[in-house]
Amino acid sequence: MRVQTTHGVLELPKAFAGKWFVLFSHPADFTPVCTTEFVAFQKKYDKFRAMNCELIGLSVDQVFSHIKWEEWIRERLGVEIEFPIIADTGDVANRLGLIHPGKGTNTVRAVFVVDPGSKVRVILYYPQELGRNVDEIVRIVEALQVSDKYGVAMPANWPNNELIGDKVIIPPPRDVKTARERLEKAKAGEFECFDWWLCYKKLQK
Repeated sequence: MRVQTTHGVLELPKAFAGKWFVLFSHPADFTPVCTTEFVAFQKKYDKFRAMNCELIGLSVDQVFSHIKWEEWIRERLGVEIEFPIIADTGDVANRLGLIHPGKGTNTVRAVFVVDPGSKVRVILYYPQELGRNVDEIVRIVEALQVSDKYGVAMPANWPNNELIGDKVIIPPPRDVKTARERLEKAKAGEFECFDWWLCYKKLQK
């Protein structure tokens, strides 16, 4: 998919080959909530890049509008937007189901988290009235990377879960033999369990 951006024409997902990336749409340039979101994404850009993850924004606006909005953010708020923004004609938004029903060409606040294999792993939608929590998107990317690398799952609010803190969940057993072995391994100190189907451990990176 070829897209016009503030960084020139890019071919997606080829432009981010070997990397994770977050594609996020916003309703329109020069709007209050969207402006706060772009500042928030930029403030976390170093964190995303440290996780081998790029950012790319999108709205149904012309590229000159994106450029002028970036200039306004830099001049008025002192923040340089470093990631590209897609200047969509509506084609990409329509293909991804991003056009907000009943609101003209405005796109919804959507987030697509894409892995290095170009597979969409997470899709989030927000109403126009609610700005995104960028820390949660950082957490999602980090959690997916940990899960992929270590074959574990993350509890609610990880790494600050109310029951097990920053520990991770061992996927439940799929047969009787493994279920019986679980509690024995827990007794041996390999990990901890509330029961055979809910076991967890400290992640050894």
